[in-house]
Amino acid sequence: MLEPLAVKGEARNVSSYFFQPKFVNIGSLFTFNSVAIAAALDDINSNSSILPGTKVHLIFHDPSCNSFLGIMEALQLIEKDVAVIIGPRSSGIARVISDVANELHVSLLTLTTNPTLSALQYADFLHVTQSDYFLMYAIADLVSHYRWSEVIAIYIDEANGRNGDSASGDALASKRVEFSYKAAFSTSASTNDISNLLGEVNMMESRVIVVHINPDSSLTIFSVANSFGMMDGSYVWIVTDWFPSVLNSSESTDAKNMNLLHGVLALSDHTPNSDHKKGFMTRCNLKYVRKWSINFYAFYAYDSVWLVAHALASFFNEGGNLLSRVILH
Repeated sequence: MLEPLAVKGEARNVSSYFFQPKFVNIGSLFTFNSVAIAAALDDINSNSSILPGTKVHLIFHDPSCNSFLGIMEALQLIEKDVAVIIGPRSSGIARVISDVANELHVSLLTLTTNPTLSALQYADFLHVTQSDYFLMYAIADLVSHYRWSEVIAIYIDEANGRNGDSASGDALASKRVEFSYKAAFSTSASTNDISNLLGEVNMMESRVIVVHINPDSSLTIFSVANSFGMMDGSYVWIVTDWFPSVLNSSESTDAKNMNLLHGVLALSDHTPNSDHKKGFMTRCNLKYVRKWSINFYAFYAYDSVWLVAHALASFFNEGGNLLSRVILH
């Protein structure tokens, strides 16, 4: 039986669960069905020491990377009496949904790395991932170590990209490193738009480039950069965690695409090896998604469900009633 990869808790006395219901609904707002969440639910529902007599049900909704649809999906989840919502990954959608969840006192656990969202703004909000500040300070340490004095930033012109760019600016400034150029492009940018952007980047003196964008545009950027001769040893490319997390989740990796990324340095979170981690990955590959790799966001999602289960156990043990809709306090 798997336990949470990071979240620990105590077994509870069955007799103390006076208000404990037979079923509890939790909501999931992701653009894909999370294997990790399904695995966590299986483990929790088969573990009688966590929520004895209660089954946790998952209600999955897809916000389709759209803020308006995200609000509608969140409202539909709340109408189904969910105790907690897990997700979304997008910081733009998370910000909008946070307002809704906060007003209705529904706890929101989000995997967004946006450093501008916090429990200081929203009482029912909780980050379950590391903020982009930590990632950007790691990049700043790397740049400082090699004594590079100027950096070029390429980022997507949306909430996650802009906040990441702001965090990286603060981090680099602390190391006395400057941005010599910032290149932002929209989520709907064409190959021609990216070619024009990289043409401007290629005119800059700095050869250290930090890329903080979603994975959909990354391969196009590196394909164009390769055609411009910008992937040789005179350039340094550093990409943030979003791209490698999705690349590692792909069912298969195209050799041609991997060749485009030769020499690119990618930073991402690290989950130390353990028996729980090995068991989780093996079971997911066998039962849910054969031949797929499990990225670190899957570990965060898995632990998030365990966090909810232990929070519910504590809540019920203290005589809480779900009608109050206050769980993770």
